[in-house]
Amino acid sequence: MRLLTVNAGRAMSVEYTDSPGGTTGIDKRPVPGPVWVAAPGPKGAGGSGVEGDHVGDPRFHGGDDRAVYAFAREDMDAWERELERTLTNGAFGENLTTLGLDVNGALIGERWRIGSDLVVEVTGGRVPCRTFAGQLGEKAWVKRFTQAGRPGALLRVIVPGRICAGDPVHVVRRPDHDITVALSFRAVTRERGLLPYTLVAAEWMEAELLETARAYTEKYRACP
Repeated sequence: MRLLTVNAGRAMSVEYTDSPGGTTGIDKRPVPGPVWVAAPGPKGAGGSGVEGDHVGDPRFHGGDDRAVYAFAREDMDAWERELERTLTNGAFGENLTTLGLDVNGALIGERWRIGSDLVVEVTGGRVPCRTFAGQLGEKAWVKRFTQAGRPGALLRVIVPGRICAGDPVHVVRRPDHDITVALSFRAVTRERGLLPYTLVAAEWMEAELLETARAYTEKYRACP
């Protein structure tokens, strides 16, 4: 299991974003050399955890619970075949493009060591948005991406560190539950009846996923 590339995006103005400033950093490109990764601060105030990476809409992106986004090259290759187009590392707005790592099968709360120092923790899956659809320019993209159920993993930084292309990735902790990135993504998108079940991983979930799961559970618990 290894890191193929570390990707960062510069601020660019586009028409297909709802960010307050009209900018996005979704067009990410591989960054040469070691890159510093650290917890950026709380949602709304903190940006990306990856040095040099722009977050256009801090209401929904960045912050400690969504500091880093990882996507598997194997899933990118599958999309290349389906879309019949080349997709370079970073094309999905991911900070980390991995190889040999089961990103979608990772457990919420699972920890990875990347390189010698960086330790990150899985908090949930990426939910597609209008900016993502606009960047890809594919018809009905949000629906297609959601139905595929391979969202990639959102990560918080536990131990900061420098990483670079080629670094090994090691799974250093797996919690004692079975809530994966893929399952939590299905729960928050297409199979909301799963949301109460996901709460067994509550202590590790990113805040928005946790809020959604708790609100759904309380609503239906109150029903006669």
